Amino acid sequence: MSGKFKIRRMVEAARFPNVIEYTYFNESNRPAGRWHKEFFKNSNPIILELACGKGEYTNHLAKNNPDRNYIGVDVKGPRIWRGAKTALENDLGNVRFLRIFIDHLQDYFGKDEVDEIWITFPDPFKVKKSKWKKRLTSAKFLEIYRNVLKPGGLIHLKTDSETLFNYTLDVIREQQCSIVRRVDDVYRQAKDDELLSVKTHYEKIHLKKGKTIRYVVFRLV
Repeated sequence: MSGKFKIRRMVEAARFPNVIEYTYFNESNRPAGRWHKEFFKNSNPIILELACGKGEYTNHLAKNNPDRNYIGVDVKGPRIWRGAKTALENDLGNVRFLRIFIDHLQDYFGKDEVDEIWITFPDPFKVKKSKWKKRLTSAKFLEIYRNVLKPGGLIHLKTDSETLFNYTLDVIREQQCSIVRRVDDVYRQAKDDELLSVKTHYEKIHLKKGKTIRYVVFRLV
């Protein structure tokens, strides 16, 4: 995808009615605490997909659960363009896409405003230990999630990275979180699970390479 094409998609995405960008806000008008009343106009649960890419999970879950609200969060406009366009084409009124940096999440959501979080195939930052704090399941990010997630809210991780998966299990133990479910090989142990059988763009690439897909869902304490 050329630079001009990416820019064109970013501009177009910013005009979509289901896309909200960080450039829309300043310190006085950020959307924290306003998602139910102003953006969805209902009191249904809110579920985030972080590093949502093209929004495959956001759109699939929203289509199957019309009584829940879904927000795909990513900073890359061209990817959000694809997810947002798919949502519009399928008339998914319970979907929004938010273009922000994920480590600023608590600036855009109020306390206890989020019911669940999905993290699907995030960057594992495998090479340098100094980069581990950028992992979306690091202690740093779990603390951010604590500020927006309801008590007892679930965090789902689906990944092809054994390194990230094991790292997350270590963080879960260190943070004394509770594992609700763990699947070490999705397509051998849970291939008929509708929730886990959604294949993202990157997941399809990983599966072609013969990689194992892992999943864990846990609660913060």
